[in-house]
Amino acid sequence: MYLAVLFIPMMLVLRYLVRNDPELLERRLAMREERKKQSVIQLLASLAWLSSFLIPGFDQRFGWSSVPWPLVVGSDVLVLSGYLLFFLVMKENSYASRVIRVQQGQTLIASGPYALVRHPMYLGVLAMLLFSPLALGSYWALLPVALTPLFLVLRIRDEEEMLLQELPGYHEYTQQTRFRLIPGVW
Repeated sequence: MYLAVLFIPMMLVLRYLVRNDPELLERRLAMREERKKQSVIQLLASLAWLSSFLIPGFDQRFGWSSVPWPLVVGSDVLVLSGYLLFFLVMKENSYASRVIRVQQGQTLIASGPYALVRHPMYLGVLAMLLFSPLALGSYWALLPVALTPLFLVLRIRDEEEMLLQELPGYHEYTQQTRFRLIPGVW
């Protein structure tokens, strides 16, 4: 079920991007961070992310966890919801690159999900990552995933330093949209 929740939307988003925004698809495929701090954050986050997908396999093999099926299904729904938010962000912001940079001609986006939080794509990714271990039937995989909020906070703080310097209107946007990641929290 988890593979369907992950790969069916992924194929639909890929189809959408190929047809409607190939430039965004190209930006999303870029992997090399230009900022040293971001490279370190991404490396550490990738290790936590990878282990959060390996541990459920061992968990199932050795029977460490027994996650009730309603929790598994509910977690799949939340993973899918995170993916939907991720897609809505890409529809709203054609500059939503995987690599942190300000593109030539890039304009500030303050509508759609960006009216609620300044980094809605990270909120979608956070939901996907936090609920994936339960969707895969593993309590133990929650341990490495628990580091995800820390990595996102570090990434967002560094990204915002750059956006304040390089993206016109970003300072005013921070005054208008107060929360970075979670509405009402941070």
